[in-house]
Formats: sequence, structure tokens, C-alpha cells
Amino acid sequence: MAVGMLICGAVQAVTVDSVRLHRAPDHTRIVFDLPQPVEHSIDKLANPDRIVVDLPDTELDFDMATLDISDSPITGIRVGQHPGMTRVVFDLSEAVRPRTNLLKPVAPHDWRLVVDLFDSTPEPVKTVDKPEVDSGEPRDMIVAVDPGHGGEDPGASGPGGLREKDVVLQIAKKVKARIDAQPGMKAVLVRDGDYYVPLAERRRIARQDNHADVFISIHADAFTDPRAHGASVFALSNRGATSARARYLAEMANESDKVAGVYEEEKDDSNLLSVLADMRMSGSMAHSLYLGRQILGEMGQITRLHGGRDTVEQAAFVVLKEPEMVSVLVETGFISNKEEARNLRSSAHQDKLARSIVAGVERYFRTHPAPGSWFAAQRSHNDGQYRIQPGDTLSGIARRHQVSEQALRSVNNIQDDRIIVGQTLVIPQS
Repeated sequence: MAVGMLICGAVQAVTVDSVRLHRAPDHTRIVFDLPQPVEHSIDKLANPDRIVVDLPDTELDFDMATLDISDSPITGIRVGQHPGMTRVVFDLSEAVRPRTNLLKPVAPHDWRLVVDLFDSTPEPVKTVDKPEVDSGEPRDMIVAVDPGHGGEDPGASGPGGLREKDVVLQIAKKVKARIDAQPGMKAVLVRDGDYYVPLAERRRIARQDNHADVFISIHADAFTDPRAHGASVFALSNRGATSARARYLAEMANESDKVAGVYEEEKDDSNLLSVLADMRMSGSMAHSLYLGRQILGEMGQITRLHGGRDTVEQAAFVVLKEPEMVSVLVETGFISNKEEARNLRSSAHQDKLARSIVAGVERYFRTHPAPGSWFAAQRSHNDGQYRIQPGDTLSGIARRHQVSEQALRSVNNIQDDRIIVGQTLVIPQS
């Protein structure tokens, strides 16, 4: 009887068979995947610098030597299996500030123990100089390009292990390269590697650190029905979601902080209603919708649009809640659709998507140039004229310049609907 009680009371060791490491600009994150919660302790030791993680009643069935520790302060990892405990020692090139977080299950993860090692001398934040409106020199319009998800938040998954976080980072880098090659524009990436940035921090990086005029968050959709297809663009809403799908996508996007394991003080606690009130006064939402339509118009020429519609949908996306910034979220396609997943994996198709997004942004800047910007200077120089861009229509040009299509035809002696890219039109006085 006593022997039976001892057997029943024995603690069964928890087995850890998966560990991941993500390097961010200011810290290194190590994640232990767990089937259930575990006790743990952490010690910071010096001479030499190292971090010791003790995991009682835990067995580590993972080769820590397979982790990529390059570009991190970790110089080596040692594992000791002791009776009733596993000890993991991280040897360091410099002192770090350790922090741990035991995360409850949230799809696609089970329990996780997160160990964050914050750099003692973090990498300087990459920023764009604040525009000097009164400097006399035209300034660039700044575009913040935000690849969704990252790090512990993989986003949606597609055939063959395709991950949203990887696809959107590739597209975002192509968007940045194209913007930087254009006159009058400059881009900054909210993240440039496989790490997670909290939703509120994404907005702060864009607006406070880089003074962005426009914020574009790039994603790749997924749905339970693999036949769902098509790209779409979303803006923030002040009256609820415009469709069930928009509401669902916003809910999924807003769960990112929970999936990634964001600390409580890093979570967004801004009041959405007050933000929306400010946005209504500033006109940012109207501008966001206009920008979204320009991007959709360009994307519709190289890929299918969801539902065949060129309407910008709206929902309460947390990442778009910056009142002073024109902000849209671009869904580049359904990663859950076999054909679109193949396209999203293709560098050539990613180039087309990037080109269409940048063309939409450029069209927006040409019609809504900020005071003191290069685009404003160009508009002043070419006052009364317009150079036709790819995707332009006579009706669209007339609407953009607030003149009638008939007057536009008359002053330019246009008899039909044919116009030529690069052709310069005279814009009549409205």
C-alpha cells in the first residue's frame, strides 16, 4: 500500500521537445514549448557573464546546438541533465537583463516559457529625420511599411509550410526598395527581421520615431475555405466592421500581441473612441479610404480582388489606430488558397504586388501632397497640367482635379476614352 502511494505521488517529468530563438533589435528571445506549465528559476551571473535557467521536473529532448545564436550576445549554450531538473546555461559576450514570461495556450501554440535577454547597449533605433517644412527645400513624404506578425506570431499558414510572417516581410522589403527609388518618397520598415513588434509599438515607430505621413501594414489572408481568394485593403472603422470577414480579420490581427507574448505594460490601452473622434476631426480616415482605393485600383491590374470588388473595407484594426497618420492594411492574397500561395511564394509576383502598392501610394501623394513636400513643389511647378500615370482614366483624373470630364476632353481635344501613359493633359480651371 505504501509503495503504491509512492508511485502515485511521483512527479512525471515534463518533456520539452521544441525550442526557438528570435533575435530582435534590442533583445534575444528564447522560447521553450511546453505541454503544460512548469516551475522555473533564472539567475544572472558575472565573471564571465552568463544566464542560468533551471527547469525542475523537466527533461530537454532538443538539441540546443541547432539554434542560430549569430547576431546575439549568446556565445554558447550548455545543458545539464540533473536528477529532477534540467539546467540551461547561456554563455554571453556581454551582460544582459533577463526576463521570463510563462504564456498560456493560444493558437497555434500550447504553453510556452519565454526567456528574453535584453541588450545592455541596445542597437540604436533606425529613424528618419523629422521633416523641416520651413527649410526651403522640398521634403520627402515618409511611408512606414509594416510587415505583419513576426517572431512568435507566424500569422496564417499556407501549403508547404508557407508562413505569412515570412511572405509579408519579403513583400515589405520590396515595397521599401521601390519607394526609396522614387523621387519625393522615403520608406522605413517597422520590422526588418523575424521578430515581433507589439501593435502599439508599430504605430509609435511609424509616427513618433519616423514622422510617417502614411502607414501601410502588409498581410496575407487565410480562411477555412481554401477556395477563398483575392487581395483587399482595409481602413479603420468608427461604426463597426463593414462585413463579417472584415470583423473576423480585425479580431485575428488584434490577437497578435497575445500570440506573440507581449508583456502587460507593452499592450495597447488607448481609448479607441477618443482616437476615432480625433481622426474624424483631422480627416485621416477619409484620406485612408482614398489611399486604399488608389492601392486597390493598382492591385486589381495584377491580381484578383476579393469578391471582385474595389471597395475599401473597414474594421477596428488596432494597428491602424494612429489619429495623425493615414493608415491602411493590405491583404495581398489568401495564403490558404493553393494558387495564391504559389503566387505569394513567387519573387516575381511579390515584385508585382510591391509595384502596385507603391503606384497607389504615389497616386495618393500626387493628389494629396503635404505642404512643403516634393510632391507639392511638383504640383506647383506643373500647375494646370497633369502627366498620365499607369491605371489613370479620364473620369478619375477629372474627379481628382475637381473638374468635369467634358471640360477635360474639350480643352485637350480628346474625342474618345483613349489616353496614353506619359501624355501631359491641360487641367482647365474648375
